[in-house]
Amino acid sequence: MTSKLKTDVLETGSGSGTIALNNQLSGMTSASVPTGSVLQVINAITTTQATSTSSTYADTGLTAAITPSSTSSKIIVVVHQNGCRKESADTYAGIKLLRATTLLAQLGFSIGYTAGTGTVELGTISDSYLDSPSTTSATTYKTQFANNTGTGLIRLQANSAASTITLIEIKG
Repeated sequence: MTSKLKTDVLETGSGSGTIALNNQLSGMTSASVPTGSVLQVINAITTTQATSTSSTYADTGLTAAITPSSTSSKIIVVVHQNGCRKESADTYAGIKLLRATTLLAQLGFSIGYTAGTGTVELGTISDSYLDSPSTTSATTYKTQFANNTGTGLIRLQANSAASTITLIEIKG
């Protein structure tokens, strides 16, 4: 059974006044919500395969941009780099998280390290990072990868696997 209560006015506990309820959320802004509130969520996805035989880090194609509402905002970055595989012996991948060109975190360095030969399916490399960009300008986050041995082949988004990056702005 569903119940519904309708009222336009509530009386205060002391009986000294009333509390109007009409349109209480209509004037709410990011400035009026409490610290720690989620202000916005941005999500991006790529299924475009990326490959590397180089030890030089290159973009994976996974990128998203957010414009923080305040310089005190925090950004939670959640990365799911999917369809990761190595395709030869003594090959292993590295994945980094960057804000524009600034390195924020090495998400993995020896991903898939084995002495064995052949293809090894690594699956998904996931991580999260709390950033304080201190800006109200559009800010881009992205991942880069490399074959840290510089031999063999590393693939990301193999077979059109979907990688995602989610940016969550938290009021600071």
